[in-house]
Amino acid sequence: MRFDTRLIHERQPADPLTGAVNVPIYLSSTFRQKAPNRDLGYVYSRSGNPTRAVLEEAIGALESGAGGLAFSSGLGALTTLLGAYPTGSRIVSVDDLYGGTWRLFEHYRRSFGLRIDYADLTDLAALDRALEEPADLVYLETPTNPLLRLVDLRGAAIRAHRAGARLAVDNTFATPALQRPIEFGADIVLHSTTKYLGGHSDIIGGALALRSRAAVKKFAWLQNAIGAVPGAFDSYLVLRGLHTLGVRMRAHGASARAVAEVLESHRRVSTVHYPGLGNHPQHRLARRQMSGYGGIVSVDLAGGRRAALGFLRRLRVFTLAESLGGVESLVDHPATMTHASVPKAEREAHGVTDGLVRLSCGIEDPADLADDVRRALQGI
Repeated sequence: MRFDTRLIHERQPADPLTGAVNVPIYLSSTFRQKAPNRDLGYVYSRSGNPTRAVLEEAIGALESGAGGLAFSSGLGALTTLLGAYPTGSRIVSVDDLYGGTWRLFEHYRRSFGLRIDYADLTDLAALDRALEEPADLVYLETPTNPLLRLVDLRGAAIRAHRAGARLAVDNTFATPALQRPIEFGADIVLHSTTKYLGGHSDIIGGALALRSRAAVKKFAWLQNAIGAVPGAFDSYLVLRGLHTLGVRMRAHGASARAVAEVLESHRRVSTVHYPGLGNHPQHRLARRQMSGYGGIVSVDLAGGRRAALGFLRRLRVFTLAESLGGVESLVDHPATMTHASVPKAEREAHGVTDGLVRLSCGIEDPADLADDVRRALQGI
């Protein structure tokens, strides 16, 4: 089956009891047992829930993995991932990261003795240098948040495995509709399902997709032990979002393209970060490993913080809010919002300046979004 068909049918059978075409919402915290340790497949909803189980199977299959696991947030998924690595383990991470990921990494580094080294992994030579010392995990975002930098997935997987490390990829920005890292050699794929997979800004959730059944079993134990699991209703909402992911990602991409073209031609703009533009330094890599360019555009405005705040005030269709990936267009000032926890010097060293604005382009008419950006730029 082609991908859009799989979004609706993959591992999502009609309910065997009633024939309901939508997965039922099993709002039960516990399940009757025939006798001690003789159950019908479910015991307690932290350990497993029928609605959540369908979501987990679907996400694992759509990411070309052996299975998936759902969580109460993307950071809940990341906490569970980090729980697999004991004190002294070394993680090599891309340096352009979501602020919440950086904050959690730094907490584990200071409090639990994980060794975490950051590098510009868009340069595979930098990854080679980082892996001269033994490592347990290589952690990527591609595209990165918020600068839309890309890492060569196949090249990173080859190098990580050669060094005896696993490769984990945060695929939130691309989604499996545009990119499936396991097909390029990744071992673990992470999602904030709050974003594009849910798609409607009405749930908080996360997910892991795993390459091997052994990894599914290992992380399922940690999922149950840590307990950062979603409820049945949130699981249902993510399943509903999956059904329209393909058409939504195409619409998000059309919106982002229209906005990026307005931005790249305007005198108030220093740099547009969008891999769908031919002048993006990794446009050719994007064409090789992605089937679309996504709905996020970041822009450095000439004039720094003052220009950025003026631009934000003048937008009318875009809503100033944290998060991304919903049907409505959102705009964020990373330096004071999503990446405020990163110290200013470190933030700016990675390119997150006070003049940077991140636009999550929704599925409104692209012309309206382009007009909104154009008017806001003219008012700076």
